[in-house]
Amino acid sequence: MKLLFSEATPDYARYLYPYVVWGFLEPGETVADAFAAGFLPASPTLDRFYLVRHLRLPLAAWQPSSENRRILRKSAGIRAVLQPLAEFDVTSARREQWLRFADERFGPGVFPPERLARLLSGGVISHVLHFEEDGPDGGPRDFGTVLMHVAAPRVAYYYYAFYDLSERRRNPGMILMTRAAEWFARAGFDHLYLGTCVTDKARYKLQFAPMEFFNGLHWSRDMAELRHLLDTPGETRHRLDTPEFLTFQPTSCAGLAERSPFRVAT
Repeated sequence: MKLLFSEATPDYARYLYPYVVWGFLEPGETVADAFAAGFLPASPTLDRFYLVRHLRLPLAAWQPSSENRRILRKSAGIRAVLQPLAEFDVTSARREQWLRFADERFGPGVFPPERLARLLSGGVISHVLHFEEDGPDGGPRDFGTVLMHVAAPRVAYYYYAFYDLSERRRNPGMILMTRAAEWFARAGFDHLYLGTCVTDKARYKLQFAPMEFFNGLHWSRDMAELRHLLDTPGETRHRLDTPEFLTFQPTSCAGLAERSPFRVAT
């Protein structure tokens, strides 16, 4: 991958000069390669990726917990079907329901109709994992829909999930995520990618094991390290200049540099 470093807000007093790392695929590289290297899509057209702390579930090693099994049992009557986006009927009613969900979940105006249209037309959404159940009249009714990027067998990217927020008592968000893990594990996929984990709000994703997160150097299964990062979001020093964080690393900064997969040709 080719890398660009986009400057972000600095904290001059603390010698923090941050750069956002953007990655661009080179000939012969695939979207799955970008995911494996710790990047997520940064645009709907997949022309740019960004390096970030995000999560993936290694599906062959996943052992459903008692809570995972409970969710799978109680959702057994809900049907899941994976469809290419081009074959899924994105009706006006579904668009309106997804936008209502986004306004309530993310805040008014954060996810406007134009953003949804760009996602659905840009290529980052390749498939839809759609869930239905029997309605009161016996016919099928939508339970939830997950917009995904699927690159079999390496990547199933759980991007946006939409469901009826009036059903909160049933915990539909965890039903969709747990059923997605089950579906792609049975289909023989390598990893289910679950998006970023940079704020406390993402802790709900850690209900699966073994979970891996990208720590800037490699994929780690050290949940103590991840919890430390989530517990200290306001850290005002470079992480690799923080003694508390370095206790989770196997070697010194110089040793970490030796292990780094990133190189700059000069």
